[in-house]
Amino acid sequence: MTEAVQIEPASKPRTHREHGSSVASSIQWVFSVVVIAIFVITFNLQAFEIPSDSMEKTLMVGDYLLVDKVAFAQPGFWNHLLPYHKVRRGDIIVFRYPVHPQQHFVKRVIGVPGDRIHLSNKRVFVNGQPLIESYTIFHSSQPNYYRDDFPTTRYIDGNVDSRWWIEMRKLIEDGNLIVPEGHYFVLGDNRDDSLDSRYWGFVPRENIVGRPLLIYWSIDRGDDLGTGAPDSDAKLDGLVYRLKNMFHDIRWNRTMRIVR
Repeated sequence: MTEAVQIEPASKPRTHREHGSSVASSIQWVFSVVVIAIFVITFNLQAFEIPSDSMEKTLMVGDYLLVDKVAFAQPGFWNHLLPYHKVRRGDIIVFRYPVHPQQHFVKRVIGVPGDRIHLSNKRVFVNGQPLIESYTIFHSSQPNYYRDDFPTTRYIDGNVDSRWWIEMRKLIEDGNLIVPEGHYFVLGDNRDDSLDSRYWGFVPRENIVGRPLLIYWSIDRGDDLGTGAPDSDAKLDGLVYRLKNMFHDIRWNRTMRIVR
């Protein structure tokens, strides 16, 4: 007995209208991705470059960061949808410099509201307990009694903001600096070479922009030729040198690194 074989009809070729619909869908998808990317970059992420060595070795000059602007957002409707959390000790934050708010700084949070802080021979104590800080480095062997035994009203450093010098004296109790409500005490990881809360005061909560999320690019700038030189030939030499050595100077081991 011969077995019947069912032959499926050949698929119809796409019509011009169907092909056009497929192209339109693809364009719509690409457009949606671009819109979402622009939204994320505009509202959630911001790019920053590290200009100083105050956070070495955690963050180095020539590191380019993506900063998460949502992590420390103020509570509100979106708090139920996005993973906000409170600013905690140990967090690295990007913030508007209180003295000149148009500038952005990056430091590590050492004290939160209500904390009692002092430094003794460079060691940080919070609420009477020594802080374990595996991330810090120290370059200077020369003592600086204002910087290393903070807070003090006996010594003053030339880098101290005058308004902070007056305010600080009102916030010292039993040798400790009291962090007021809505403010944070921050220090650089490169503890001997950082202009931080010791020199200009607390970071107000509203000044916090976000937290560094990712080092997406890093380049060793070294001693750029022509830096600071007024004549254009020297600057041109520096540019040519940088272009020739750009690939070699990329810090591949730091690129695409999560910031902790």
